Amino acid sequence: MEQPHEYGAKDITVLEGLEAVRKRPGMYIGSTGPRGLHHLVYEVVDNSVDEAMAGRCSRIDVRLLADGGVSVSDDGRGIPVEAHPTLGKSALEVVLTVLHAGGKFDNKSYAVSGGLHGVGVSVVNALSSRLVAEVRRAGHIHRQTFRRGVPDGPVEVVGDAPLDPAREGGHDTGTTITFWADAAVFETIDYTWETLVTRFRETAFLSAGLRISITDERRPDPETGQPHTESFHYPGGLRDFVTHLNAAKEPLHPGILHFTASEEDSDGPHELEIALQWNAGYHESIHTFANTINTHEGGTHEEGFKKALTAVVNRYARDLGLFRPSGKEKDLTLTGEDIREGLTAIVSVKLADPQFEGQTKTKLGNTPIRSFVERTCNEQLRTWFNEHPAEVRVVVSKALQGARARLAARAARELTRRKGLLDSTSLPGKLADCQSNNPVECEIFIVEGDSAGGSSKMARQRATQAVLPIRGKILNVEKARLGKILENKEIQALITAIGTGIGDDFDVTKARYHKIVMLMDADVDGAHIRTLVLTFLFRHMRELIDAGYVYIAQPPLYQIEPAGAKGKDKIRYAFSDRERDRILSDLDGDATGSRRPRINRFKGLGEMDAEQLAVTTMEPAGRTLLQVSMEDAAAADLMFTTLMGDDVEARRDFIVRNARDVRFLDV
Repeated sequence: MEQPHEYGAKDITVLEGLEAVRKRPGMYIGSTGPRGLHHLVYEVVDNSVDEAMAGRCSRIDVRLLADGGVSVSDDGRGIPVEAHPTLGKSALEVVLTVLHAGGKFDNKSYAVSGGLHGVGVSVVNALSSRLVAEVRRAGHIHRQTFRRGVPDGPVEVVGDAPLDPAREGGHDTGTTITFWADAAVFETIDYTWETLVTRFRETAFLSAGLRISITDERRPDPETGQPHTESFHYPGGLRDFVTHLNAAKEPLHPGILHFTASEEDSDGPHELEIALQWNAGYHESIHTFANTINTHEGGTHEEGFKKALTAVVNRYARDLGLFRPSGKEKDLTLTGEDIREGLTAIVSVKLADPQFEGQTKTKLGNTPIRSFVERTCNEQLRTWFNEHPAEVRVVVSKALQGARARLAARAARELTRRKGLLDSTSLPGKLADCQSNNPVECEIFIVEGDSAGGSSKMARQRATQAVLPIRGKILNVEKARLGKILENKEIQALITAIGTGIGDDFDVTKARYHKIVMLMDADVDGAHIRTLVLTFLFRHMRELIDAGYVYIAQPPLYQIEPAGAKGKDKIRYAFSDRERDRILSDLDGDATGSRRPRINRFKGLGEMDAEQLAVTTMEPAGRTLLQVSMEDAAAADLMFTTLMGDDVEARRDFIVRNARDVRFLDV
């Protein structure tokens, strides 16, 4: 009989240097999927942004190399290369090989920094098959190379830095980091252009005057042979950001309210910048940042802003006699929700010692910032309102409309609740529910039409999979308030089936399914219906997306049956034209006769029988699901406004710009 193992000091494993990073990469970058891959680029760029915030960098150039590498170059001071006073090796090597090493911890080199809560460029080095660091400093170009975090050798001087009379010392300075993500670590090493462009555009908005360019050398233009480049430079900073987000919206007033403030206390310097403008839409779009880091979950800076805004608007509504609830409206009050209807606002703070909740940098926790932001906003908003009485009247009128709509929506919810239309204990009749009551293992497939619904119900695994057919195209919620939305029967069915409620009643913990899967036809109409459902979830159930509960199913476009094949196990499925062509090429290589494979193009889910749908799309073992995530709420907000809003010209321009990326066209 085997003796029980005794747990002692000898069992404690010490991982030296960057070994821990390679052993558990997810602990440092979140995942080894696309999100973690792109995080490597952000870490390097954020170091350059910190130089910009210190006033020492004016441009950052990012290049996606043809061989899969990424190069990030700036014109900052350059990472120090002299020997570290205690470690006895180059400071450059220390920064690239020692966790938590850098110049951001003493508040001397950097008063504020976005990298303080990051994982550092050393983690990028550890997770790269190769990394090359070049530093232009003290008139020379210094270079050091690494493989999987291990130096190939010491720092070497490889040349003279270019002359630049405008620089102190007469030579150009800066840092260039080029790295190749390790394919043995990451699920994919293919960077998504739009993901990076969105991030860098946002970073440029938050760093007024900084120029960020990104060049894609992987796929040159077929006509010119030149790589695609985009450059972002916004001297107006947050004002330009609000203009960008409101481009497809109708502003309620001319001009953008913009102000800055700064102070210093025992915790160090604080800086605040806010830009805002109301529009005619029904949704609030408030985006907050701390040291250029997108704080998706808000925090103390957002709390201070909202409290001040609510107080100031209510005060002016009363003082100007615009808000005198009486008669039928005696219970009417202006809540923060009413005041923020149609508001686009950017709140950006910079502070010496940001305290984020968790490693994800999604919520700011510094308590003093709340009072600083609230106090500043009270003063600045009062000043602006005093100087713009006409705008105040428009804003208050909009808020009153929102308040009346909120009361109407509440009445609509009460009515539908009394009728049992939103009661999760009275589920929609067309819902084929699953047997399990455990939300973690339960899935609901939202399908279009009764025909597809019938196939899906037969194909599902009854224990854990539910099916909800919806008829036609649901209401476009981008153009409607909640009261109108609740009148739509298909949306009622969605709310009831999901079980979380909506509006004030929403509670993500009551979700009846932890996978909400959109299963629509792979054509234009299917894409439109999917976008309508996504718009509803984004605007009114965003926490479901944040929780990772929303998915898109990928039904196949083609069924390919090899010539002379016997048995269903020989049938192949293609989910794109490219995959179809690859399968046909493979079959041609194996063919011994002149007979061609039989190709069946699925025009819709209704053409697939239950077995085909189960094998390709619904059974966990064989399907492909795309999880809907939201890297950037501001970009998502702009996208839904552009695609589903009233600005036809903005939508047309978007379609023209992105026409070359269309994967299919069904006529």
